[in-house]
Amino acid sequence: MGKTILIVEDEQSIVDILSFNLTREGYDTLEALDGPTGLQLALEQNPDLVLLDLMLPGMSGFEVCEKIRAAGSAVPIVMLTAREEEEDKVRGLELGADDYITKPFKNRELLARVKANIRRMSMAAPSAGPVAPPVQGGARLTIDQRRASVCKDGVPLELTQREYDLICFLAAQPGKIFSREALMEHVWNYEGYVGDVRAVDVAVRRLREKLEDDPAAPEFIKTKRGMGYYFSE
Repeated sequence: MGKTILIVEDEQSIVDILSFNLTREGYDTLEALDGPTGLQLALEQNPDLVLLDLMLPGMSGFEVCEKIRAAGSAVPIVMLTAREEEEDKVRGLELGADDYITKPFKNRELLARVKANIRRMSMAAPSAGPVAPPVQGGARLTIDQRRASVCKDGVPLELTQREYDLICFLAAQPGKIFSREALMEHVWNYEGYVGDVRAVDVAVRRLREKLEDDPAAPEFIKTKRGMGYYFSE
């Protein structure tokens, strides 16, 4: 059975192009031309991925994304936007979007992101790097991959799938510094990734807010200036 992509976009011409290209790649598609319909289809039809425009009639893409996550759905969401403002992209990521792509975009780039996000959801753990022990931990932090849980001082943390994947990957190789591009490749599953990497910074910031006593002075996920991020316990 093919994977289903929900396209939420108010420009019919863009919907037609996306649907044609995705169908040619073997995907099934659902289409919505406004926010409320997109939200309804996302919650009722359980698609494998949502392509979500920001500027929609009835309900913005931001609202749709927020409501999908509030309903407990972990479906991958890739936001489509014609805007260049950084704050819009960061806001979408902070509301729970997994990725974004700015219009106009190349079909090859879009398909790569669709495939990567669907592949990530089918995997129980990051695909690259050494396999961590089932249970890792020190005095304060415990990562139990058998139960897919992370506890700090004995208290379970409420992490998104992306945040969980990120902490597991970094903690499997403590002290090793990973560039943002490397994390996009290994955690986001973008092979040979070159491009905008601010999604990594947003994910790290959100993880630190849940993980660290003081996110501005992190104890676990640290930054090596000009190089990347690493796990230190």
